[in-house]
Amino acid sequence: MFDIAELLQHWYANRPKAVIAESLGVDRATVRKYIGRAEGLGLKPGGPPLSQGEWDEVARRVAPELMDPKVRSLTYSLIDPLKDKIDAMLEASTVTTVHQRLRDEQGLAVGISSFRRYCHLVFPDKGLRDKVTILRPDVDPGEEAQVDYGFLGTFTDRVTGKMRRVWAFVIVLSFSRHMFVRPVLKMDQVSWVTAHVAAFEYFGGVPQRLVMDNLKTGVLKPDIYDPKLNRTYAEMGNHFGCLLDPARAGKPKDKPRVERPMPYVRDSFWSGRDFGGEQEMQVGAIKWCDDVAGVRHHRSIEGQMPLEVFATTEKDKLTQLPLLPFELARWSRPKVGVDCYAKVGKALYTVPWHHIGSELDAREGYRTVEFFREGVVVKTWPRFENGRHYDWADYPPEKAAFYMKNPSWCRHRANQIGGAVAEVADELLANGALYNLRSVQGILRLADTVGTQRLEKACRRAVVIGDPAYRTIKGILAVGTENDGDEETRPVGQPAHLHGQEKLFDHLEASAS
Repeated sequence: MFDIAELLQHWYANRPKAVIAESLGVDRATVRKYIGRAEGLGLKPGGPPLSQGEWDEVARRVAPELMDPKVRSLTYSLIDPLKDKIDAMLEASTVTTVHQRLRDEQGLAVGISSFRRYCHLVFPDKGLRDKVTILRPDVDPGEEAQVDYGFLGTFTDRVTGKMRRVWAFVIVLSFSRHMFVRPVLKMDQVSWVTAHVAAFEYFGGVPQRLVMDNLKTGVLKPDIYDPKLNRTYAEMGNHFGCLLDPARAGKPKDKPRVERPMPYVRDSFWSGRDFGGEQEMQVGAIKWCDDVAGVRHHRSIEGQMPLEVFATTEKDKLTQLPLLPFELARWSRPKVGVDCYAKVGKALYTVPWHHIGSELDAREGYRTVEFFREGVVVKTWPRFENGRHYDWADYPPEKAAFYMKNPSWCRHRANQIGGAVAEVADELLANGALYNLRSVQGILRLADTVGTQRLEKACRRAVVIGDPAYRTIKGILAVGTENDGDEETRPVGQPAHLHGQEKLFDHLEASAS
């Protein structure tokens, strides 16, 4: 496109129209057209000199279709009637989405390129706000580190022969650009927290603030003002005394100092190398961080080496590591069943019965398992790998008491009631203790309804007739014959034999006659 102002300046200097056309590569008819318009405005060659601004104004009046895109564009008149609608739609959607909806819903017959030019001309500020990149200010030594996962590639497991995907946990100190890389095969909660602990040990200290992505292993619910952190991850932050500051969801520019090195890690450390397993990868990554990444010249720190800047300036500014090691705990939220059991890992533990039906927070540490309700500990257990583990104190007293009446307890209680009751208990528990345990428990429970004296006499009567069984004793008490046969003098404690309940009724008939 030729310059109208330049054409008019040539004409104003009394150059022939043919020479102007040849010089600018424009058809002579075109030159005559625009010169004619200039003459119509009263402009004549050889007049007083004009400034550049005046020439631009003359050119705009002579050729408005060339100088004003609104006039020049053939599609402008098709789009402009939708100006207000486009303005409102651009507040919530991109230019591409607005064009697609107007094309499909309004029948706008305009290409995307023309539509973009229109939006850029009419709404110059729309869409530019999100494209603005603010250079992150420099941070003080030890103030910040940025954390992220990046996919490295795949390798063949020599043990299983299967292809495994490998990710790199990367943490970069924002001041010195010194980094820690740890290849992992799983991106679970244990790998995430363990990698942080290994990084702090590698650096010999802890930065004041960690900026990380919104992975579920670290952040359960992203929020710019009130993110909900994973319990284990929050415990780690409290233990090491560092602030966990999640980046905004979908905003990689919030942590550019760890985003940018990811391709470098993938190319320099991983590509073209063969590793035998995860441990070999992790050892190799530490060596690479020291020997390669740490001694590269980084332009962001004025061409210095990250490891040198770290050693001389930043290392001493990191927070010292705690004296006690961090205990990695798993948090879960089990529901308490009607049997008072709650499952943590592969083991079942009882909790107090009044929490039945509730979901508790369970913390599984190296040595203990703790159950919390609204932040208050309600039960603590030693940690077990599997199996069922119960505490009678967790059950309602009236129900636990029945199951707690083992043979030893039954013998002790029988001796408290009397010698005859003790003899019956010993006889029943002598052989097949567990089989007859219910019978002894039933006999002892009779004391709650008839009293210990009547139960003692009934047991003595059952021993005398040689049938110390639960049904026999209950029958004696039912018919009230526990006082019959007091004249019999067989000493209590003499071994008796069980002859069946029918002997009781024979003896009762003989006494009656």
